[in-house]
Amino acid sequence: MKALLCERHGPAEMLALRDLPEPQPGPGEIAIAVKAAALNFFDTLIIENRYQTKPDLPFSPSAECAGTVVALGEGVSGWRIGERVAAWLGYGAARERVVVPAENVIPIPDGLSDAQAAGLFVTYGTALHGLIQRAQLQPGETLAVLGASGGAGLAAVEIGALLGARVIACASSAEKIALAREHGAIEAIDYGSEDLRAALRRLTEGHGVDVLYDTVGGDLAEPALRSMGWEGRYLVVGFAGGGIPKIPLNLLLLKGCDLRGVFWGDFVKRQPGAQRANMERLLGWVAEGRIRAHVHAEIPLERWTEAYALIGDRKARGKIVLTL
Repeated sequence: MKALLCERHGPAEMLALRDLPEPQPGPGEIAIAVKAAALNFFDTLIIENRYQTKPDLPFSPSAECAGTVVALGEGVSGWRIGERVAAWLGYGAARERVVVPAENVIPIPDGLSDAQAAGLFVTYGTALHGLIQRAQLQPGETLAVLGASGGAGLAAVEIGALLGARVIACASSAEKIALAREHGAIEAIDYGSEDLRAALRRLTEGHGVDVLYDTVGGDLAEPALRSMGWEGRYLVVGFAGGGIPKIPLNLLLLKGCDLRGVFWGDFVKRQPGAQRANMERLLGWVAEGRIRAHVHAEIPLERWTEAYALIGDRKARGKIVLTL
């Protein structure tokens, strides 16, 4: 089988396509013929050894995939050969066949493409965990999303709207803002051309933001924190802006607000029951057609450098998916 491998740490151009033996499922495992493998921002970091997860070399990137069941390990029931499924791996999905624990697999609802299904876990899983478990977002509250047109941000926009929040999409261009509005944002801020803090103050009529979902970090973090409302919840999700900000802690005191980390990967391990409940809720929304799972581009595995460039250059609007 073909596999995209990181054999030594470095940029995407250093990855290589190799032929490997097909893996076989062990007890409790399912083998999947991969049709689509989704990329996330952290895929640009993990291959350079700059992410908290540090796999042994060589490894395949991509944390999530979609395809069909091709083999069942001992003790696995409730699945059938040929069934369309999506799976969470953490890393290792950018190859023609993967083996995963059965509990990490979900069925793909009718009407959802492989490319859409491949991107359900990380971005939507993170948004659900962040907005439900970490922020306790309530209907009618104001939710501001930084980086609202990327895969992570767009998922938060969609889910925030479904949970009844008033969503303010914050992105760096009019085109990105338009996409976020299509997915449920009520208000929008183009921080490429206007001051973020002033705009958030105006749109909240001076009351500040109840929940802020930050996928960007960098220079936007402090003005966003200064825009929080009393007892607001600032969710630290990622640092697509490149820099990890240094936060003046006096702002938390003055605002009476919280900084809350959102680490979905560890949440999955620590609270599998809550994670399963989140995914069941998500699948219900998907089946009802309330989740759109926007895919920016489907790119053949052999052209992986193009896919990485879209993410690294912050041009992705929605998910970037490698197809096999």
